[in-house]
Amino acid sequence: MMRVGFGYDVHRLVEGRSLWLGGVLVPHEKGLLGHSDADVLIHAVCDALLGAANMRDIGYHFPDTAGEYEGIDSKILLARTVELIATKGYRVGNIDVTVAAQRPKLNPHIPEMQRTLARVMGVDEDAVSIKATTTERLGFEGREEGISASCVCLIEKAG
Repeated sequence: MMRVGFGYDVHRLVEGRSLWLGGVLVPHEKGLLGHSDADVLIHAVCDALLGAANMRDIGYHFPDTAGEYEGIDSKILLARTVELIATKGYRVGNIDVTVAAQRPKLNPHIPEMQRTLARVMGVDEDAVSIKATTTERLGFEGREEGISASCVCLIEKAG
């Protein structure tokens, strides 16, 4: 059996934070604000996977009110999400992510993001699609106030 999920996340860009996207440190003068490392791309992936398995969302499993998640590397949250869906007999089939950011240019970092996410999820790199777009200077992404990410995924029953 296969199931499809969708995830979406947004974080504000601020000075004094590192910019983590897809588990990769991206050089930029601003980073994303959040309780964890605020990796908006990974958070969208987690929500898509959890949604596909009908297991609520990232905030339910990893609440921003819990001190244990303060500053946590989102790759850890993704690994735990893959473990969570496995408790219901599912494994990742593939993911397709779109990140909306005016700056920085993300295309040079996408291969490393794909390798990183594939490793964390235990899938082939070909199962990890990541695309980047600008919003033509429209909206909060275009004004460089924040970055958003959306993800669709397919999960399948293991075995």
